[in-house]
Amino acid sequence: MTVSMAIIGGTGVYDPNILSNIRDETITTPFGETAVKIGEYQGREVAFMNRHGAGHSVPPHLVNYRANIAGLKKLGVKTILATAAVGSINEKMKPGDFVFCDQFLDFTKSRAQTFFNGGEHGVVHVDVTDPYCPDLRKIMAKVADELNLSYHQGGVYVTTEGPRYESPAEIKMFKMLGGDLVGMTSVPEVILAREAGICYATVCMVTNFGAGISENPLTHEEVLEVMNKNAENLRKLAMGTISALDPDRECYCHTAVEGPMHELLKG
Repeated sequence: MTVSMAIIGGTGVYDPNILSNIRDETITTPFGETAVKIGEYQGREVAFMNRHGAGHSVPPHLVNYRANIAGLKKLGVKTILATAAVGSINEKMKPGDFVFCDQFLDFTKSRAQTFFNGGEHGVVHVDVTDPYCPDLRKIMAKVADELNLSYHQGGVYVTTEGPRYESPAEIKMFKMLGGDLVGMTSVPEVILAREAGICYATVCMVTNFGAGISENPLTHEEVLEVMNKNAENLRKLAMGTISALDPDRECYCHTAVEGPMHELLKG
């Protein structure tokens, strides 16, 4: 059985009662090792990857994004549904809402953003006109409609370095630049997925308003509280999307970069 679908994030999504025949697997890549849980759901194998490690022990700026995406590619994954807790800088996107973002602004500073740094594997200039797979976002919206969830189709995800939260001045700047959401993980994950030829979409759950918009100082406990309240909806959305996906579907995302990734992983 091929593992063609993966969920990255874990918070509020992974539930052993959903899956059967769960096993842990460690994957070795040229960028290091990564760990996944693999289980069966409705006759399909699904990989779950905890982006921040056990006990949320890895901060966003130190996540080994390249090992994570390369590991899923080695498994044969063709579609990634990522989950993310985000702050909102758009008053229409309220805490508890889901957002299927369609663009990003990158304000990270120190992260490896490509698999290809020259040498024998060459240089790759990947197209990110539609970084978050439009086809996958349409499927998620259909599932969300069926579940009667509050969601927004489209939004600009501003990725910051973290792990600190943003200042009110930064939030004001991001809003002026057209940002809707602020988080710490979408870049380079979305870029690496495109280089790897994997469909990728993010389900953003708004947990709070950004600094200067929110009336209170931001806390990680606040984020977890909203995530926990909406965990069941997030779980239903994720698993409903898996059910709606054709495992044999073809997409532009799969051929955006052909050849180099296969050769790189052989090394």
